[in-house]
Amino acid sequence: MTQRPAFGAILAGGLNRRYGSPKALARLGDDRIIDRVQRALRGVTPDVVLIANEPQVYAALGLPMRPDTRPALGALGGIYSALRWAREERRPGVLAVACDMPFLESALLARLLELGGAAPLARAAAPPGLPAAPVPPSAAGTGRGDAPALPDLAAPESGSRRGLEPLCAYYAVSCIPAIEAEIDRGERHIVGFYKDVRVATLPLAEVQQFGDPGVLFLNVNTPEERERAERIAASRRQPPAGVSSGG
Repeated sequence: MTQRPAFGAILAGGLNRRYGSPKALARLGDDRIIDRVQRALRGVTPDVVLIANEPQVYAALGLPMRPDTRPALGALGGIYSALRWAREERRPGVLAVACDMPFLESALLARLLELGGAAPLARAAAPPGLPAAPVPPSAAGTGRGDAPALPDLAAPESGSRRGLEPLCAYYAVSCIPAIEAEIDRGERHIVGFYKDVRVATLPLAEVQQFGDPGVLFLNVNTPEERERAERIAASRRQPPAGVSSGG
């Protein structure tokens, strides 16, 4: 039987306290931020869903939507809710991304799916010269003829304080027990359960071939960050030096 594709899960369950209004609906040029996120996800999976606790805010998007299964858990609760949904529909997992990342690249998302053992809808164009996705150590098997153990999650290195970017990562449904154990211990740290699962990482040097991590993983949490994102988006719309935009 052909495996059903992973969900592309947009996490929009936050309270937008720092932004003051639903940041995912803020505009960058002609697009809302969430439109850009959705477009990047649809480059690698046909099935995009939304985890949001204010359905009336996002109803016009027309996306399948559910609230947090267990509220007040922050981003960890969003990942958990998406994974529960994926398990119900017999999906291998979810490609979970924050709703406020306007510069995600489909090629990077495809690489994360491959690293996690979930084939993307189609191979998004990778930068020239980029090698095939490495096989994570956890997927190498034991050399005794047994089936390889796929990673439970695949996350890109980002140079951030965490070292990894958990809100642009692939999570297999096999993460569910570890997340539930973390929640039952009263923890809600988004990477707290990572120590209990098989983690494959996309090295920072490879991430940089898709773009500047500071831009790829830019979160628009404040109006000031939206202004920065607008400047970046505007610079990308400018024709290269010496190239006329006229007819």
